[in-house]
Amino acid sequence: MLFTDQLHRHIELPYPPQRIISLVPSQTELLFDLGLTEKIVGITKFCIHPQEKVKNVPKVGGTKNFHFEKIDALAPDLIIANKEENYREGIEQLAQKYPVWISDIYTLEDALKMITSIGEVCTKKIEAQIMVSFIDSAFRLLAKTYSGRVAYLIWKNPYMVAGSHTFIHDILQRLGFENAFAEKPRYPEVNLNEIAERKPDYIFLSSEPYPFKEKHLQELQSIFSESRIQLVNGEMFSWYGSRLLEASKYFRSFLKNS
Repeated sequence: MLFTDQLHRHIELPYPPQRIISLVPSQTELLFDLGLTEKIVGITKFCIHPQEKVKNVPKVGGTKNFHFEKIDALAPDLIIANKEENYREGIEQLAQKYPVWISDIYTLEDALKMITSIGEVCTKKIEAQIMVSFIDSAFRLLAKTYSGRVAYLIWKNPYMVAGSHTFIHDILQRLGFENAFAEKPRYPEVNLNEIAERKPDYIFLSSEPYPFKEKHLQELQSIFSESRIQLVNGEMFSWYGSRLLEASKYFRSFLKNS
C-alpha cells in the first residue's frame, strides 16, 4: 500500500507491516503503547520506554549512528524515523533498501497527526484515534493555565536553550509561558549575560539531553536571584508520542507546584 509521511514522501510498503524498526525513542514507546510489541524487531540504544519491553529488543545503534549490518540482518519491512532526531545521510541510505516513514514535528498538532498516521500505517487506527482524543482533550484543559517568561535550558558548556520552531517552544506556549528566547530559532547557544538580559521569571533546567541536577540549580540560583529555577522532566516537554498522555498529568502537578 502507498502512504505519505510528514515530509510528504510517498512510501510503499507491505500492509500490514510485520517487521518494524523504530529509530526514535518517543515513537518507539508509541509503537509499544499501540499494541505492536510482537512486530517491533529493532530499536536504538536510546529507546528506554517502556523499560520492561525494550530490554529484549535488538539494538541497531544510536539515533545518529545506525549499525546498518544489524538492520540488514533484521530485514525490516518498515522503518520509522524523524527528520530532526535522525541524520539525513543514514536515512537516505536506509531508504534505498527499505520503506522509511519520517515524522517532522514542531507542534502538538504535528504530534497528533503523527500518532494518527502511525496508527493507519500499522493497522492500529482505532487505538491511535483514542489516544489522540485523550491527549487533545487533556492539553485543551491545560491551555494558558500559567504565565511568566521562561528560559528553557537543554545543555551546559556551552549553555543552549530551546528557541522557536521547536516542540518545546510550542508546549511552553500552550501552557501559557512566554519563551524568553522566542526570537532565536531552534537550539541556540547562549551565555549567562544573554539570559540575564531577558529577565526570565523562570529558568527551567531540563533532565535531557543534558542531565541537569540540583547542584546546577544551586549554581544558577546564586547568579539569578530574581528568577525561580526549576528542574524539569525533559521527556514531558519534548517526547511527542504516547508520552504526551503522561505529560498532561505531569503538567497539572508541575503547575500546582510552581
